[in-house]
Amino acid sequence: MEKNIDLIANFGKLVVFLMVLFSVFLFTVKSNKRLANQLFALFILLTAFDFTGFFLGKALDDYPTIQILKTSSSLLQMPLFYLYVLATCYSDFKLSPKHLIHAVLFFLFVIIFSVTYISDKSLSLFTIIGEIQYYVYIIFIFFSLKKYKTVYLENYSNNDNSTYKWLFQITLFFFFAHLFVLIKLALLYSGKDQNLLQNMYIVISTVALFTICWFVLKALYNPHLFTGVTTTLEPIESALEKTKIKSERKEISDESAVRLISYMENNKPYLDFDLTLQKLAAQMDLPEKELSILINQKIGKHFFDFINEYRIEDAKILLKDQPELTVLEILYEVGFNSKSSFYTAFKKETGITPSNYRKSAF
Repeated sequence: MEKNIDLIANFGKLVVFLMVLFSVFLFTVKSNKRLANQLFALFILLTAFDFTGFFLGKALDDYPTIQILKTSSSLLQMPLFYLYVLATCYSDFKLSPKHLIHAVLFFLFVIIFSVTYISDKSLSLFTIIGEIQYYVYIIFIFFSLKKYKTVYLENYSNNDNSTYKWLFQITLFFFFAHLFVLIKLALLYSGKDQNLLQNMYIVISTVALFTICWFVLKALYNPHLFTGVTTTLEPIESALEKTKIKSERKEISDESAVRLISYMENNKPYLDFDLTLQKLAAQMDLPEKELSILINQKIGKHFFDFINEYRIEDAKILLKDQPELTVLEILYEVGFNSKSSFYTAFKKETGITPSNYRKSAF
């Protein structure tokens, strides 16, 4: 049993050390997504503070104020991660006084624990509310990611959903990883064998160690993950319902569609790999809302797919008519900025790879 305790303590120290190290890096690294990095760093630091329990044990019993703050601070972890998701998804996200609502439970339990000195009853209430809060925020995050993905497809032409994938992966991982915590709580309250409980602590600390190494390193070495859409954008269906302008769909004439198609064919704005719906609307001198409804509703395609169809058509012509050009040269020529995004879009449109298409053309 002593060996297990020492192993748990050593794992805990290593996890906390790495978390603090990563947090310092996030606070100091130069980035255009500084707020997202800072929120992520605070989330990691609070998690590290929570993990000190693996090796401090009852050492904090002599410092009730620190013990109260340590226990209550776990209620700030998921709110911080939720705000980190928003800051990563939306390039213009800013903290405001309204976001203090996410700290209400933390302050509430600081007061409760200060009065009750973390009694068994208050600790049980804290545990129940903490678990409910954890999964409520997980649900909030999944809904936010769904909205972000929809808005991205409706307004951006760049075939890069790595931000969505990254945030979805770690949120899903948190969802399942937290099941180990639930098992630990079940063992703790059922009075199971201490060896079994210690083994669960070892599992939790091991998972935490590999998790922090995985998702922080991935984030730091993939800076493109920190590009976002603007908070003013929202899914078309949602916008139509909120402003009650469904009749606008009928008001958009076929002339608007003809004008759009003509502009796409003659001016080729899709050759700009960073083209957005907002840019195209400005070029055509059209209201963004009208252009968005025209493409996403009347034509019936996401802006993302609408633009990439033109790029793929140009690519097909170049693949057939200019064999001297490499696939890499062609993808840049038609408006893509990466080989993976080009191959994904091309195969989605034609069912085959660019190389196979070129071979079939001769």
